[in-house]
Formats: sequence, structure tokens, C-alpha cells
Amino acid sequence: MLKYPIGVQTFEEIRTGGYVYVDKTEYVFRLADEGKYYFLSRPRRFGKSLLLSTMEAYFRGRKELFGGLAVEGLEKEWKVHPVLRLDLGGASYNTREDLDNKLSQVLAEWEALYGVKNVYQTFATRFDEVITCAARRTGCKVVVLVDEYEKPIVDNLGNKELRDYFRSTLQGFYSVIKTQDDKIRFGFLTGVSRIGHMSIFSGLNNLNDISMDGRYYAICGVSENELCSSLLSEGVSEMAEENKITVDECYARLKSMYDGYHFHDDSPGIYNPYSLLLALSKKKFGEYWYDTATPSFLVSYLMRENINLNELTLDRVRPRILTGTNAEHISPVTLLYQTGYLTIKEYFRDTDEYLLGYPNKEVENGFTESLAQLYIPKEEEVSEFSVNRFAKDLREGDIEMFLQRLKAFLADNDYQVQGKAELYMQNTMYVFLKLLGQRVEVERHTSNGRIDILIQTEKYVYVVELKRDKDPDNALDQIVSKGYEWPFISDKGRKIFKIGINFSTATRRIEGWKVE
Repeated sequence: MLKYPIGVQTFEEIRTGGYVYVDKTEYVFRLADEGKYYFLSRPRRFGKSLLLSTMEAYFRGRKELFGGLAVEGLEKEWKVHPVLRLDLGGASYNTREDLDNKLSQVLAEWEALYGVKNVYQTFATRFDEVITCAARRTGCKVVVLVDEYEKPIVDNLGNKELRDYFRSTLQGFYSVIKTQDDKIRFGFLTGVSRIGHMSIFSGLNNLNDISMDGRYYAICGVSENELCSSLLSEGVSEMAEENKITVDECYARLKSMYDGYHFHDDSPGIYNPYSLLLALSKKKFGEYWYDTATPSFLVSYLMRENINLNELTLDRVRPRILTGTNAEHISPVTLLYQTGYLTIKEYFRDTDEYLLGYPNKEVENGFTESLAQLYIPKEEEVSEFSVNRFAKDLREGDIEMFLQRLKAFLADNDYQVQGKAELYMQNTMYVFLKLLGQRVEVERHTSNGRIDILIQTEKYVYVVELKRDKDPDNALDQIVSKGYEWPFISDKGRKIFKIGINFSTATRRIEGWKVE
């Protein structure tokens, strides 16, 4: 039986405990051999902590842990360095004291380890003295590894006072790395986002950001090659047998669920390692990442800023959007890309633009469910308005029943419109229909305008126009005058419904509709 390192983030434990390990040591050697200071951004649960643990073992000269791995044939010296590792993940930062206590605790451990007399008051001066004493006591240059460098800031994007305090504190702390350059052998910092990147690292002008470097696209996560050629391939065979499907079918389902992350213009897809290993371990195609990696601030931010949800995956964006670092003015696309909800789907070299999309079904489904908690009223456990009934209405072309159910469903709950009423209604319909598993598009472009909502099933096409405080006839007239149904006229196998809906801002409800 294969042992999967579920939740195990320590390289030594994986190597001595007989766990499956996807070899990333060639990357570690290359980074150490070619440069000095690096930064890497990856979504949560993507293997950053294990990567840092691997680096720590490498720089501590733990040769015995690397038998049979790529670095064994590359490294000749195995020189031992003092390693200072700081992990800001795994904690919440709701007050100034939360960060102060974290830094004090870590610094006290380092000071005890290297015999530092704590005569300084600030975090920066204490860190500076630790590096000096570690290098003097061991006779070797120091390695600095920082995990989740920006978490205190990201936790407080909506709290300017705390955010500014954390940014100022961390900026002073990290600036020591620059001033102690002559005593440092290697520095590597990771995070989920690059929010605050420029201001925090303003002194580290020689920091090499490899987040979108094609040479390191697979430094975290699992590539298709690694899944097919490593011990993991045995796990795929076992999973296929358990689910009574072929190995090829199992690979295809794993790919649709957990693959699809792209961190470079032209790189192959990468699997989320956390979800992939859990699926192989449980032999079940579940949605695992969503349970641990859905930041509530993100979905709340999207609602607060009146973002058209469908447009997040429609418009092309420039590179600066993906590498956004301004904590004062954050693009929702920046947040979604850096947290792993959107990824690169296509790159257009002529215009230097990216088309983004959800990496896979696990992420899309999890994101939709997160949004549903804000946009969709809570449904009773046993209800006339169950998801299956709504989906059945659309499959069978019973649009009147669908609209009746929808009106009653919204009216029976505490449905509060926020922001722009029409956009809010569009987003609500988008999220609701996504939950039903329908092919839904919002603001679908045509040669004559944009369709508010387009729903497609195997037998039917629903063209929906929403109006606010107007007669439904007005909405229906727009569909006809703009010819929104024309792209589907030649589709003889499906029936077309044209639907005009009136939404009242006074009652915050669907007030009426007309169907042709």
C-alpha cells in the first residue's frame, strides 16, 4: 500500500516515514547554484512549506535524506549552513500583538540557539544580531527561509490601520536581509499573493521573482509527467480499480478535477498536490481544496465591489494585473489569480494579454458554492424548491414552472439586494444556475449587443433579458430588436425561449415576466 503524505510538510518525515515523494530536489540545487535571493508565489495547499523544508534539509547538509533523488548526483560538497526559517502561516493576525508575539517567539528561539544576548528592542535589530551571531558561531553564511511572508497583510486588506502596521513591521524586519548580505548564503520567501510585495521588499532590489518563470513552473504541485512516471501512477491504477473504470478514464477524471494550473505563458498544466494526494488516498473524486482554501474576505470583496462575476473569465488582461502588488487598490482578478481561483488559459503574444479561467472543476464548484453563501438565500433541508426540481424544469422546457419556483424561492427568504440592483440580480442568477450545473453565460456578447443571461441545455436555449422597474414587454422587445436569438436559429435540434423579466427595486423581488 502506498503511503501518501497527507498534511505532512516536513521533508525529513516524508523521507524517513516511507511516504510517496515527488522529487523536486533538482530545482533546489539549481536555485542554490545559480542565485541567492528568490521569491515564489503559489496558491495555498500547493507544497510551498514542503519545498522550504526540503531546502532546509539541503542547506543543513542532511545528505542521508536525499538518497536516490536528483540532487544526490548533483551536489558534491553538502556544506552545512545555519538555517533561519520563519513561517507566518497557520495563525490569524487580528491584532498588533498577534504578529509581535509570533516574531518575538521565533527570535527568542534563534537567540537561544546561537547564544545571542537579547539587548535590543526592535524585531529588526534582534534579527540582525541573530544573523551576525549565527554566522560567527558556525563559521558559515546563513540561509533565510520565510513561508507565507504576507499573511498578516492579506488577513487585513479591509483594515487599513492594521494592514499598514503589519506592512511597516515586516518591511523593517525583511530589510535586514539586505543589510546583512555579506553574511547570507541564500534567501527564499514564499507567499500566496504579491500584495504589498513592492513596499515590503523595497530594500531587496535583487530579489528574483520566479513565480511566472517557465523554468520553475513545476517547482510546486504535480506535473502530468510526474503523475504518470512516479509511484503515483500505481495509485492511479489502484483508484481506477476501486472505481471500476479504466486507468485512462481515471487519468481523465483526475485531470478535469485537479489539473489545469498554469504559472507561465506556455507551461503544461499542474495538479494541486493536496487534492490529488487526498483523492488517490481515499480513491474518491472529492472536492478537497475548497474545504481548506476559501478565504472569506475574497468572496465578500467581490460582492462589495459590485463585480460582474461572469466577466472575470471573459476579458483579456495584461501581465501587470496578474502581478499586482498594490494593497491600496486591488483588482479582483489579481486576487483570484494569486489565490488560485483563476489561472492562465491562453496567452496572446501579439497583444501581450492573458485569457483567464477556472483551473478545474474542483475550483469552479468550490468557488460557486462560496459565492452561493452570499448571493443565494439559505434553502430549507426539505423544500419544494430543491435544486433537482429547478434543474428538471430547465431540462424539460417548463420555463413557467422554473420562474414560479424562482420567484417564490427568493420571496420566501431574507433576500437583500446590495450595490447595483440589476448587476446583483444577474450575479444571483449566474451563481444559482451554476449550482444547477447548467451551461450559463452572463453578458454574452453578440454582434448587436449583450445577452443578459443565456442558458443552454441539451434540448433548449433560454435567452433572458433583465430589466429594472420596467414592463417585461420592454425586456422581450430588446431581445427581438437586437436579434439575440439569431445565433441559435440554425440549431434545429433545440427550442428557443425568449424571456423578459422585470426586477423591482422597491420590493427587491422578481415582479413579472413574459415568455415567447
